Amino acid sequence: KQWYQRRERVEEAAMQAFEPKNGADGKKLSSYRKVGVKSVICVHVKLDGINIAVPVINQNQSLAHLAKEAIARLEDTGISCEMEYNQCYFKKFHRDEFYIMKSSDIIKDVLSDGDMVEIVVRKTKGAKGSQKLRTNSVSTDVSSASAAEEFPEPAGIIVDESIIDVNGYNLNLKSLMRLGKGEAKLSLSEEPLCKLRETRSIVEDIVQKGYVRYGINTGFGLLSKVVVENEKLVELQYNIIRSHCAGIGEPLSLEATRRMMALRINVLAKAFSGCNPGLVEHLVEMFNKNCVPLIPAQGTVGASGDLAPLAHLAQGVIGEGKMWSPKTGWGDAIEVLAANDMVPYQLTPKDGLSLINGTQFICGVGAEALQRAKHCLRSTVVIAAMVLDILEGHTNAFDDRVHAIRPHLGQKRVAATLKALCHSAKYPSEIYEQEKHDVQDPYTIRCVPQVVGVTMDTINFVEGIFTTEINSATDNPLVFGAEEGAEEADIISAGNFHGEYPAKSLDFLTIAVHEIGNMSERRLERLCNPTCSNLPAFLVDSPGLNSGFMIPHCTSAALVSENKTLCFPSSADTQSTSAGKEDHVSMGGWSARKALRVVKNLENVLAIELLAACQALEFKRPLRTTEPLEAVYRLVRSKVEPFVKDRAFTPDIEVVQGMIEKNLIWETVAEYLDSDPLWGDH
Repeated sequence: KQWYQRRERVEEAAMQAFEPKNGADGKKLSSYRKVGVKSVICVHVKLDGINIAVPVINQNQSLAHLAKEAIARLEDTGISCEMEYNQCYFKKFHRDEFYIMKSSDIIKDVLSDGDMVEIVVRKTKGAKGSQKLRTNSVSTDVSSASAAEEFPEPAGIIVDESIIDVNGYNLNLKSLMRLGKGEAKLSLSEEPLCKLRETRSIVEDIVQKGYVRYGINTGFGLLSKVVVENEKLVELQYNIIRSHCAGIGEPLSLEATRRMMALRINVLAKAFSGCNPGLVEHLVEMFNKNCVPLIPAQGTVGASGDLAPLAHLAQGVIGEGKMWSPKTGWGDAIEVLAANDMVPYQLTPKDGLSLINGTQFICGVGAEALQRAKHCLRSTVVIAAMVLDILEGHTNAFDDRVHAIRPHLGQKRVAATLKALCHSAKYPSEIYEQEKHDVQDPYTIRCVPQVVGVTMDTINFVEGIFTTEINSATDNPLVFGAEEGAEEADIISAGNFHGEYPAKSLDFLTIAVHEIGNMSERRLERLCNPTCSNLPAFLVDSPGLNSGFMIPHCTSAALVSENKTLCFPSSADTQSTSAGKEDHVSMGGWSARKALRVVKNLENVLAIELLAACQALEFKRPLRTTEPLEAVYRLVRSKVEPFVKDRAFTPDIEVVQGMIEKNLIWETVAEYLDSDPLWGDH
């Protein structure tokens, strides 16, 4: 009943909107009824963060008309919005995914009643100067760099035609994250193809001569003693993929799946798997056309490799299961491949096993946790410097002489960064120059170099492990060509698939970054506590009438406590599988997933602390802190207003969390630093 009532209201509004404004006698209005007013639909348009209901009668018009009508309705409320209709693309949301549409698409072909659409400004490649966005008649210049953050290209679309040549040896964290975001394509040069052909010939020779070798003409795991006749070797490869598709749970994000694909391509390009070169070329084409298989997040024990997740990836390669592409959205893999001018790959002996052995799930998910952990560490140093100034702290604990006699690399660099951001001759702070009431700071301020420093050293250690792991041959068995000094080629069954290295390192990372949250929550408590801060209780006027940051502090405490429980190392556990053949496993899949979960929680903890620090600065006015920290304050205030009285905190927390995730906090202060005291250009 409510739906029909809403429909009637929409139809009435639509007819009023289309009624001639020059005093017509209604004939034109009745003509609209003749074409079928019941065909009117209501599209919910999101524009510049504002939701607008737009009735559509003429569905033969393009999406550009929809954008024009949405802007007109927005301006009717007194809000101005400047944009070129042909400089937009459109996101249609459905469940947890979205589909990309062009401004020239016809409404009736792509939209239905009640659909939610977001209008997004397209980035102009190579554009100079700035874009102008205007809301509430306030003009704001946004540089091309920040505009890219404000209006990101949609996930799943290649936005940069740069090419990364994959050879099994040259991937790093930065290039892997770019590949996941769709900022580059892959190419396969002749050198790895030659090596692939060489090791492939070894496999073909074994099949032809009838030699028994694991994974080529035998069963798997406990069934490795079973020899499979030659006429069933192709069926064997399909069977291993289908039988291993046993994952459950929420699917991986498109970015994480793309990282898995890139990593698997890189492993195969090393040419120790014995797979058909055509398989690697097929994977590269799938990647470059953004044909992304659906991979459930749960089901791997991290040895023999990430079998279930990689099997789901391989399922898409052979045209089975579900798949996503920009052209189609989610659909059956065989149809998605066809829409992208591809056909399912036809497996040959050893191909199936070559697709599913390795640590690419652990590394694909863990890479995101590692990258975001680096952003968290950078942000926490900035936030700690701001809180130090607000709480009348001292900078003498960051003296170079202190850290020269305990010269851990992370400790020295964090201390140097704090010195660069806090009160100095170059960047004086009016707040710091006021009389102080204590001669010694609490540990969560004084010991930031010692605690955050070891987190930095841990991140560096984990990144070193990952750089080696993502460029390693993790297949089984491994195929070695005839090398100098060797009489013949060889196939060795070994254990490079075991995920203990990335699993252990991610457990270390989880513990290390959690400690940042521990300190952040304690500093937040001091800001909110008037006996520690000499500020109004919970950082709000009229405490009692207003609760201020009382419950955001509870949220921070809850997240920190949750992270404590997630710090138990999953790699400390093992379960025997495959009837005892695989009697020790890494549990690295859970190490990766919970590491990412801890980092996401940490981003929110830091976001709450930064919001509180900016609010505390309001009570220090007209005094000012250092220029780098004032720039961070301005960044936050560009999106979040001061808390004059109680309001919902969640939207503001989400905004600042996004700034931390995108590394905007650090990028803001980096302009004021002569160099990067933490990682340099690393």
